[in-house]
Amino acid sequence: MLDDLSLHILDVAENGVNAGAGKVSIEIDHRGDLLKMVVGDNGRGMDEETVKAVTNPFYTTRTERRVGLGLPFLKQLAELCEGDFSVVSAPGKGTVITASFMMSSVDAPPLGDIPSTLFTLFLGYPDVTWDYIHRRNDNEFILNSDELKEALGGGNPFADPSLSMAIKEFMETNLAALYE
Repeated sequence: MLDDLSLHILDVAENGVNAGAGKVSIEIDHRGDLLKMVVGDNGRGMDEETVKAVTNPFYTTRTERRVGLGLPFLKQLAELCEGDFSVVSAPGKGTVITASFMMSSVDAPPLGDIPSTLFTLFLGYPDVTWDYIHRRNDNEFILNSDELKEALGGGNPFADPSLSMAIKEFMETNLAALYE
């Protein structure tokens, strides 16, 4: 099982990229004790039969190994934390994975290092448009990778050492402010 929710987000988001997504949205809505995460993409999508199979740990589309544990573990974790899990997908339309967690549950994982997860995705997949929305009660932080690139002069600012630390610090500061 992955140690924290940021690693689950990384796994699900990379699945979207591997399915041909050019745009991936990540949303965290943390109100009171309930944390809901939604990761959606505009990739290839899945047919109904595949959607039913993706939470089976012995089902995978990968050829390098015969198991796919990311979604089954995420589903199990949501259920252990008195939450819900769903997969909505259609061929040619993309996929939306939703998981919710009661954070007071003894099994609730920490949120983890969201800035590092986002930075990994931005740097590793610079041609993908990343939308990130994080709500904590009545406050929110919104970040779009294309808007960030444009504000920093275009190109790939995530690969520029002089900008990368400032970008990560910007994310850390804004996310920390949500929990003050």
